[in-house]
Amino acid sequence: MATDFYEALGVARNASADDIKKAYRKQALKYHPDRNPGDHAAEDKFKEVSQAYEVLRDGEKRQMYDQVGHDAFMRAGRGAQNGQGGFGGDPFDILSQVFGMDDLFGGRRRGGGRSASRPGSDLRYQMVLDFEEAVFGTEKEIEFDKPDHCDVCKGQGTEPGTSRRTCPTCGGSGMISLSQGFFNLRQECSSCSGTGEIVEKPCRNCQGQGRVRKHTKLRIRVPAGVDTGMQRRVSGEGEAGARGGPNGDLYIAFNVREHDVFKREGTDVMIDVPIDFPTAALGGVIEVPTLHGPEELKIPAGTQSGSVFHLRGKGIPSVHRGERQGDQHVRVVVEVPRNLNREQKEKLREFAECCNNSSVNPLMESFLDKVKNLFKSSDQKN
Repeated sequence: MATDFYEALGVARNASADDIKKAYRKQALKYHPDRNPGDHAAEDKFKEVSQAYEVLRDGEKRQMYDQVGHDAFMRAGRGAQNGQGGFGGDPFDILSQVFGMDDLFGGRRRGGGRSASRPGSDLRYQMVLDFEEAVFGTEKEIEFDKPDHCDVCKGQGTEPGTSRRTCPTCGGSGMISLSQGFFNLRQECSSCSGTGEIVEKPCRNCQGQGRVRKHTKLRIRVPAGVDTGMQRRVSGEGEAGARGGPNGDLYIAFNVREHDVFKREGTDVMIDVPIDFPTAALGGVIEVPTLHGPEELKIPAGTQSGSVFHLRGKGIPSVHRGERQGDQHVRVVVEVPRNLNREQKEKLREFAECCNNSSVNPLMESFLDKVKNLFKSSDQKN
């Protein structure tokens, strides 16, 4: 960092005010952060030349600087500013004053008034849906309150037929300078609250705010296939912007209730269907519910509890174009009979005696063989 403000700007000590301004313009454009993204050295240099120009452009500050020298001047500045070192305002604010514009490279408004219109804030609405509404889509009406443009002043905050005028205190910048010796402090203008404009006759309907709270009703189309966590953007239905600015957007966040029968897994659905023991053993055809109506499902003989069957295309449509509809997965649960009477128990015992062989119960026989081998191996080790 340069140890002399003249050196920082690259001008002689007897340079004219015009020469100092030209030198600053050249240096500020060269080291501006928007032209050197991520370059911290360039950013420091930009702040340095802005500080140098802030001092040397002012006759009183420049005279003091020439008299006491750079080091003494900087020490005095740091002491008076409680460690902030501030001999001028925001470097972007200084640059805007030199070039006569608020935004040199786009989007970087530093200091100055806030009189320009600004877009409104976005809103978020939680919509609760039944399972079927989310699967097949629906249309629902929602109601909510939000700040909206005043119908009388059209968002401008002034009585019809009147307009705003530039604040005479700050000249429209929204900021005022307070001089304390050779220090220059900037703060928000109290006359216009930093807007840079004065409203002589505020709108009676909105008290000069430009916005009023309104009750809003909207019909929202819910596309088929939405799920919890998804959201839909409704453009322009958020809060009204300040000073007639555009509305923000409304985001509809979906929350889908769980179903008593169907469990969702993406675009697929899972369902547990109980079947009796004879159907599992002998096979048969059962009727299962789907989201699209009842379907017949063939159960092969010897089906085990927990077996899963698939019904292609009987799931949930995708909200994304080009993706196929999901499937339904049917998991059968073999139900064990309970509360048997004496006759039923006797016949079940007779049945069990007839089925006591490996060909009928292969899983049981295989498990028992593994257990025998386990104990046999344990005995051999001992």
